Amino acid sequence: MADTVRRTVKRPGSPPPATVTDVQIPGLGPVVHEADLGWYRSAPTAVPVLGGTACRFVLAGYDDDPAREDFHTAIHTFLALDRAALDAAVPSIWAYYRDVMDGVPADDEWYVDIEGPHDVLDHVRLGDEPAVRRDTHGDQHVYVSVECECDWEPEHGLQIVFRDGATVTKVGPYDGHLTAH
Repeated sequence: MADTVRRTVKRPGSPPPATVTDVQIPGLGPVVHEADLGWYRSAPTAVPVLGGTACRFVLAGYDDDPAREDFHTAIHTFLALDRAALDAAVPSIWAYYRDVMDGVPADDEWYVDIEGPHDVLDHVRLGDEPAVRRDTHGDQHVYVSVECECDWEPEHGLQIVFRDGATVTKVGPYDGHLTAH
């Protein structure tokens, strides 16, 4: 592992402090190591697939990964995506909405009326902290997971997962899992 230079950064109300390192992630630049959480966090980076939102990426398991270039590739691929990748997931997002709302009467205060798939993304607030990690217990791919809020499921939200940063392979309530298996 490369030598790193570390200096402590104190943030009010946030013990223990994060550590600035000389670790550079291609596409993200320098990252901060948050030892208490065991991950790296990037500076805000514009993400086209998420509408150009400035996102702070979180990388988990990066230090111990034998193939860090897989993280780099997934991040590069994810940053190259445009809205079309999200639009391709609309049928799955619509199915998740229908699955949740099918059990709610239309006159219930919790019911959210969405006319059709073309409107479903209007009821989603895309997350701004993509999490990048390898599925060490499954297929060994690196995934980018985005935790979102949605009007129809305020408790569990919406998780959108991109396999290798390229294609949406999981949509559903946020459960932290990278695959449906």
